[in-house]
Amino acid sequence: MKTWRESIAVYADRRILVVLLLGFSSGLPLALTGSTLSVWLTEDGVSLAAVGLFAMVGVPYSFKFLWAPLVDRAPVPLMTRLFGRRRGWALTTQGALIVALLALGASDPAGDPWTVAALALVVAFCSASQDIVIDAYRVEILEESQYGAGAAAVQFGYRAAMLVSGAGALLLAEILAWFWVYAVMAGMVGLGAVVILASREPDVPIQAAKPAPRGAVAWIQDAFVGPFADMLRRHGWTVAVILAFVVLYKLGDAMAGVMANPFYIKIGFTKADIAEISKLYGFIATIAGTAMGGVLVARIGIARSLLVCGVLQAVSNLMFAWQAYVGADRLWLTATIAIENVSGGMGSAAFVAYISALCSLAYTGTQYALLSSVAALGRTVLAAQGGYLVEAVGWIDFFLLSTVAALPGLALLLWMMRRFPPERAAAAAAAD
Repeated sequence: MKTWRESIAVYADRRILVVLLLGFSSGLPLALTGSTLSVWLTEDGVSLAAVGLFAMVGVPYSFKFLWAPLVDRAPVPLMTRLFGRRRGWALTTQGALIVALLALGASDPAGDPWTVAALALVVAFCSASQDIVIDAYRVEILEESQYGAGAAAVQFGYRAAMLVSGAGALLLAEILAWFWVYAVMAGMVGLGAVVILASREPDVPIQAAKPAPRGAVAWIQDAFVGPFADMLRRHGWTVAVILAFVVLYKLGDAMAGVMANPFYIKIGFTKADIAEISKLYGFIATIAGTAMGGVLVARIGIARSLLVCGVLQAVSNLMFAWQAYVGADRLWLTATIAIENVSGGMGSAAFVAYISALCSLAYTGTQYALLSSVAALGRTVLAAQGGYLVEAVGWIDFFLLSTVAALPGLALLLWMMRRFPPERAAAAAAAD
């Protein structure tokens, strides 16, 4: 077991800085097709109904696993030969993303909103494709003991980018035309390309280095069936247990998070209170939590970190129940946000480290995209029922139930730690 000093020193590795900067590049486009774009649309007189429909442009993020096999196995003409498998795809997606952002910035929401919607969808597709490459690149350049720190770094970069492309872009729009706002953001994506050019190509796994199978059917089988067959070969029937755990681990945290903002409003907090405490202090607390989670993974390993962070996540939901009891007390809100976001950040770092370790280096992009999409079920489809629960039982009981919702994931983790430890699954992936 590493000492605490050695565990903290993981953040000094140059590869962690690379991951942080790539996380920044990855996080920039989201607000530019979401909250920032909605301000531009509203300002130009697009109807509120149409603005609401623009949320659909985020669909590519949920289905990126469908084309992830192409990113894993298909070469990009010329780019793969010049820069390698991962860097070639990274530079290609970043170049396409820059062009798409410039085109979106040059569009006219008032005159042709359908073109704006189409271009926003293209931006989202390019961004999701970049995420596939960056996630795979991160897993492949880091050692397993660095996965927690890597998860913390990529989340810090991602959240910082969302601030820049959200609040930062809106401030720029006060003095610049929207085209130039999007041009500045496109230039920042270009910084990610500079990072890729300055970094090395990951070592090529033996299976990925083999010549591509001849014939369309054989190639499709290798690219699209191969990643899933690989998971079944390594994990057997336990792959169903692993997928169930991936869905359940952050379910309680997600249930509370989905209803947090409506909860603050309903019990009497102002929008200024939410902005100051939940958003600003919450951002700092989340970053601190992810950093702590990265250190914990390096110190005690993935499995025990998942357990410690999972318990903290569950207990932190009780703070919301207490907040519902005391009402609109700013001091207690600060404590609630601090405890909830630190524990949630720690849990996210351990969880991302876990799904990173599950990926075989031969199919990193596809398997990570699949696992992250499965994980999204917990915080979308399942957690979306939170509003009905609140109406049925009230706020205090709802947050108590969200604490209970964390227990199946923890029980499954304890069983997995005895029957097939996460470290064993990671070793199986690394052996390939």
